[in-house]
Amino acid sequence: MALLKLQTDQFRNLAGDPVSFSSSFNLLYGENGSGKSSVLEAIGYLGLGRSFRISRHQAVCRHGQVRFTVFGAVDPGRNAAEQQAGGVAEVHRLGFARDIQGKETLLRVDGENVRNLSALARLLPVSVIDPGVFEIVSGGPSQRRQFLDWSVFHVEPSFASLWQQCQRVTSQRNQTLRNGRLDEHLLRAWDAQFSALADQITEARQSVVALFQEAFHSLLREIETPWVEGFKMDFYPGWDRKQPLLEVLARHREQELRMGHTLYGPNRADLRLRFQGRPVAETFSRGQQKTLVILMKIAQGKVLADLGKQVTFLLDDINAELDAEHRAMLAQKLYELRCQVFVTSIERPQPELLWRETIPDFRMFHVEHGRLTEE
Repeated sequence: MALLKLQTDQFRNLAGDPVSFSSSFNLLYGENGSGKSSVLEAIGYLGLGRSFRISRHQAVCRHGQVRFTVFGAVDPGRNAAEQQAGGVAEVHRLGFARDIQGKETLLRVDGENVRNLSALARLLPVSVIDPGVFEIVSGGPSQRRQFLDWSVFHVEPSFASLWQQCQRVTSQRNQTLRNGRLDEHLLRAWDAQFSALADQITEARQSVVALFQEAFHSLLREIETPWVEGFKMDFYPGWDRKQPLLEVLARHREQELRMGHTLYGPNRADLRLRFQGRPVAETFSRGQQKTLVILMKIAQGKVLADLGKQVTFLLDDINAELDAEHRAMLAQKLYELRCQVFVTSIERPQPELLWRETIPDFRMFHVEHGRLTEE
């Protein structure tokens, strides 16, 4: 899918005028505070259901207002040849509204109310590359688990439901562990449900990790990186799978009771990144970490592209983190994947520096006081 049109109401400082975009590249530039990142943030709401910059909904609502809305029109991202052959692209209308005072969210797809954010997210796979994305390498397991699960969600249709069930069971199990007295009968009941869900979730994750590793290593063969030989990427499911999770939980019962929460299972999964046996966060330079994260993001997009799904990438202020060589590499690889891309910068972009061979179709917008003007 590709976002064709965006309109907002009371969202940060955005003017609210409808804006049409290219299904390929969209270059946005303007001064700090002009609204560039807010455009990407609004797009993110349609594909992620939240801001990628801040956790509170009220922070994106215009000052003095109590409700904001984001509308979008998306199509399947068909290429020009298919459209010329007479195919008619099916356009979907997405809507996200948040009542700040009532703390209620309204979601709509094609004019109908929907209950789950997954209904929007499946129609608009959004991947963010901003200064915070490098925590995938330098941060803890939760960042890498979130990175992995984004792919699993878009590849395995049943994953969202399984993960929601698992989170509910984990919460109930943690509450039982914190009760202050051992209720072994109740814990065994939660253990059985938790273990069954853990096996299904882990199988889904492992199948996607295999696809991701294949895409990632194909990129490594194309791009010269001095650390290829000593680099290793492994999926850790959250416990030693040489033993059933039920046995692991029973053996560590006292430890979990002392801690008051679940220490083993899919909620502890990680994508472990090592160089010569040590975490890359300790061994890689900042520049090497950036290269690794970029390749991981491209590989993630390649997995979906190979399945016929078009990803919308949001590249926010990458000039602050990436040098010209890295920017050109990222732009070229995303062009080859036929993704939709939004890029923000303070300076007016120079397409001939981003694409040194073939310049793709693109639209350029100057952003000022929350209003986009196409050039």
